[in-house]
Amino acid sequence: MDVLILVYAFLILYPLFLLWWWADSKRDQECYLLDYECYKPTDDRKLDTEFCGELITRSGLLGLNEYKFLLKAIVSSGVGEETYAPRMVFARREENPAYEDGILEMEEFFKDSIGKVLARSGVSPQEIDVLVVNVSMLSVVPSLAARIMNHYKMREDIKVYNLTGMGCSASLISINIAQNIFKTRKNSYALVVTSECLSLNWYSGNDKSMILANCLFRSGGCAILLTNKRALKKRAMFKLKCLVRTHHGARDESYECCIQKEDDHGRLGFYLGKNLPKAATRALVDNLREISPRILPIRELLRFIVVSFIKKWKQGSSKVGGGTNTKAMINFKTGVDHFCIHTGGKAVIDGIGSNLDLSEYDLEPARMTLHRFGNTSASSLWYVLGYMEAKKRLKKGDRILMVSFGAGFKCNSCLWEVMRDLGDGNVWRDCVDKYPPKTLANPFMEKYGWINDEDPNTFVVPR
Repeated sequence: MDVLILVYAFLILYPLFLLWWWADSKRDQECYLLDYECYKPTDDRKLDTEFCGELITRSGLLGLNEYKFLLKAIVSSGVGEETYAPRMVFARREENPAYEDGILEMEEFFKDSIGKVLARSGVSPQEIDVLVVNVSMLSVVPSLAARIMNHYKMREDIKVYNLTGMGCSASLISINIAQNIFKTRKNSYALVVTSECLSLNWYSGNDKSMILANCLFRSGGCAILLTNKRALKKRAMFKLKCLVRTHHGARDESYECCIQKEDDHGRLGFYLGKNLPKAATRALVDNLREISPRILPIRELLRFIVVSFIKKWKQGSSKVGGGTNTKAMINFKTGVDHFCIHTGGKAVIDGIGSNLDLSEYDLEPARMTLHRFGNTSASSLWYVLGYMEAKKRLKKGDRILMVSFGAGFKCNSCLWEVMRDLGDGNVWRDCVDKYPPKTLANPFMEKYGWINDEDPNTFVVPR
C-alpha cells in the first residue's frame, strides 16, 4: 500500500516539478537593460559651420560641381552645427591618419562611457560575465574587446565577442548575442559596447557617392549594461520583449548598395549607392512582416487582413474604371508607444515615418538626434532613446520599437518594455531644453549659397 502511495505521489508531483522547473528556467532567460551611457566628446571636437567650410576647402581635389553637391547634401542632411568629429580632422591629418588615431578615438569613448555606466550601476568590471563590442570599420590586434578587458582587468572566464563589419545595425546584433547567452547562463551581467571609428575612414577623395558619408557620420558611442538576474528586475530600465533580424546579403543589389571600398584612385571610403533607399525599404518591409505578429494585438492583425482583402477586391473590380492602387496600412501604434529610429539621414527618418504612418511627434526624437549628434552609426539608437528619456516621455509599461539599418544589407528591430518611469537627462542633460528648436535649418546655405551662382570657368577655390 505504501508503495502505491509513493508511486501515485511521484506520478502527480513529478509533472508538477517539471512544469515548475520549465517556468523557473524561462524566468532566468529574460533580458533586462539596467543602464546605458551615451558618449559626448569634448567641445573642442565640434563641427561648426566655419570649421566645416575650412575642412572642405583643404582638399585640392574638389571642383565647383563637388562643392555644389556638398552644399546641397549638407543643407538637406538634417545635421546641425554641434556634432563631433575625430581629433585627427582638427589636427589637419584627415588625408593621412595614423593607426594610433583610431585607437585614441575608441579609447576616449571606452574610458568615458564604460566607466560611467559601471560606476552609476554599482557593478564592478570583475562582475561582468559577457562582453560584446561592435565597431565596424576598425579591426586591431589585440581586439578592441581585449583592450577593454585589459584596461578594466576583467575575469579570465568572461565570454568576449568582437564584431566588425556589421554596420549601423550592429548594436541590436550585440544585444541579440547577449540575449542568447542569457538563455544558458543564469544570474549574469553583459556589457555591450557600440561605436564607430571615423579616424581611419574619413574620405579625402572626390567621388560624390563616397563624399556623402562625411556629411552624415559623426563620432559617438554607447555602453549598455544588461542582465538576466530576476532580483534586479525592479532596478531595470527596460525589458527586452522580442528581437528580429533581417539580412538581404544574398541579393547583389542589397549587398553592394552600402559598402566600404577604394575609389578609382585608391582612396578608401564608404560608398552609399543610389539604390540604398530601395534596399532599405525592402529590408524594412520584410522585417516588419516578421515582427508585427509578435508585438501587435490580434484585433489589429485581423483588421489589417480584412481591410487588405476588401481593398484588393475593390481594386480588382474597379480596374476598368481606373481605380487607385492604395495599400492598407497596419497601425503600429496599437502595440507600440514610442518609435526609436536609426538616424541614418533625413531621408531614412522620412521613409520610416511614411512606411509606419508616424506623426511628427513620433519622429521628433530621431530628427533631434540627427541634428544634435549626426549619424553615430550603431550607437545612434541609444541617443534617440536618451532623448525620449530626457523629455520624460517614458512611463512604466510603455513599449518602444527600435528599428535600425546596416550594411549587408540588414534591418534589425526589437521591442522594449519600460520597467519604471524614466527621466534622467543622460547625454542630453545640458541641452534638452533647447529642443526642438524653432527651425532645424543649418546656416550652410546662408554662408556658402553663393557657390550656386559661380561660373565653372572663373571659379577659384576659396582659401
